[in-house]
Amino acid sequence: MIAAFGTLAFLATLWLLVVVGAAVLEESGAKIAAALKGEHRRQSLYIAPIRVRVRRSAKPMCATAKWRVAA
Repeated sequence: MIAAFGTLAFLATLWLLVVVGAAVLEESGAKIAAALKGEHRRQSLYIAPIRVRVRRSAKPMCATAKWRVAA
């Protein structure tokens, strides 16, 4: 019974590796083929500009004796 479960786990892992490998090949297969042919393939990605907001920090609080003891 343990051998059956071990075989099932092995086959499930093997299937998962094949599915992940196929997804990777589908995503970057054209780049790999171009590299093997010695060609340069450029990607046309549009990267939108990002606006970064800077938060101003609040004034530091002065700790009272009561808060110092609690810390």
